[in-house]
Amino acid sequence: MKKLWTLVFLLLFSGVVQVVAQSPDDDLVQFSGMIVTGDSLDPVPYVNIKIKGVNRGTISDAFGFFSLVARKGDEIHFTAVGFKPGKYLIPDTLRSNRYSLVQIMTNDTILLKETVIYPWPTKEQFRQAFVKNKVPDDDLTIAQRNLDKMEMRERARAMPMDGSMNYRNYMDNQVSKLYYRGQAQPIPLFNPFAWAEFIKAWKRGDFKRKD
Repeated sequence: MKKLWTLVFLLLFSGVVQVVAQSPDDDLVQFSGMIVTGDSLDPVPYVNIKIKGVNRGTISDAFGFFSLVARKGDEIHFTAVGFKPGKYLIPDTLRSNRYSLVQIMTNDTILLKETVIYPWPTKEQFRQAFVKNKVPDDDLTIAQRNLDKMEMRERARAMPMDGSMNYRNYMDNQVSKLYYRGQAQPIPLFNPFAWAEFIKAWKRGDFKRKD
């Protein structure tokens, strides 16, 4: 009979020890879930998640998922830039040690005051600079100036001959020598075509002295 009471006492004592040892762990909950926006249900990444009154928390990943260990009855706060703060109270009547949540965050619109930036310290200086400013030429005016006939002629005259032009000049001279081989070459002084080209060049002012 004494052994029976001893066995009952040991069983009761072990049960009490087990209850005392497990009672703190019974309040722990693996709290996890997703954080999405309220309008499009897109995931909200990198949301600060903190347990109220405890310096402990976590952040959501790039897909809005989070997971942390909390206690039943804890109040969880959610904060993120561009969203209104949110909170959720974990029920203290949970029978399981796991709890999932889909937290919806609402966009927070921040209206800033109008800011006007001037390129000058005062409006008067800006007005004077604007009046005296020279309006640059448009693309059409620049193209017309670059395609001026006189300017293009001067550029062509000052431009040295390239390899193909030198080769053509050399070949023309060779052909001319072969054409008049064995006979006297005509004198350009009596060539009417040469005189016509000379008169045209003289009218154009090709022989004017350039400073």
